[in-house]
Amino acid sequence: MVCRMQTKAEASGLMEAVVGRRNLQLAYQRVVENKGAAGVDDIAVSELKDHLKQHWPQVRAKLLTGVYVPQAVRRVDIPKPDGGLRTLGIPTVVDRLIQQALHQVLSPIFEPEFSEASYGFRPGRNAHQAVQAARQYVAAGKRWVVDMDLEKFFDRVDHELMMGKLAQKIDDARVLKLIRRYLEAGMMADGLVRPRGEGTPQGGPLSPLLSNIILTELDRELERRGHAFCRYADDCNVMCAVSGRARGCWRVSPGSCRFGSNSRSMARRARWPSRGGGSFWATALRGTDNRSCGSQRRA
Repeated sequence: MVCRMQTKAEASGLMEAVVGRRNLQLAYQRVVENKGAAGVDDIAVSELKDHLKQHWPQVRAKLLTGVYVPQAVRRVDIPKPDGGLRTLGIPTVVDRLIQQALHQVLSPIFEPEFSEASYGFRPGRNAHQAVQAARQYVAAGKRWVVDMDLEKFFDRVDHELMMGKLAQKIDDARVLKLIRRYLEAGMMADGLVRPRGEGTPQGGPLSPLLSNIILTELDRELERRGHAFCRYADDCNVMCAVSGRARGCWRVSPGSCRFGSNSRSMARRARWPSRGGGSFWATALRGTDNRSCGSQRRA
């Protein structure tokens, strides 16, 4: 019998935890509960159980040996509340299962590093808590709100930057290779699969965790500068007591945190006029008690 030496990465057993029976049961339950559309293979969530009975042993073996290759995601464009389109990448149900299993194992590793001001897609945190925190800041006198627009953030995440951050915490090469393959999986639209060299499209269970890992750099920079802020995924508002302080944080994103030159900011007084603003935060803060509610303005 020939015994193959385990590498340090394989010895860590992270992939074994991903495909562990209990972890997969929880992941399967979550995928079924979330329902969702079929991916490029047209296999519906209702068909997942029978599909796994036939194919899971082979998929599991490929995951454990580090040779599993995800299928392309299906492109879906949905309208955004404030205009424009949001591009989703819908994975196959099998890839959603694997991504969910990855998420459940990786989340406890990265969660302790996340900011207290981050509320999106985290266990025990929700939009209501973000709204409450924002209103408390405004009630305390921080009535200049900088609406940081990380334009097309999910479409432009740098893969090398992402993999570097993941490698700081993950020592299983199979897991890192699998995540890179998910990042680089092609996107199908109109029957054609186009390669992707950047971004982590919304639509899969892993994307929210990856976005929080990247955006923690923004959180830490804002904390370093002493700003009060609330972030929900890529929607971030900084609350300031005076307009000058608001102007000072505008260039945090493109300058300090490498999110790209298309990041923009706008300062305004809370609360917004009922006719203005379409963002999550604009809607959330309209009920704040503040008599001086002028129009949107750039500093």
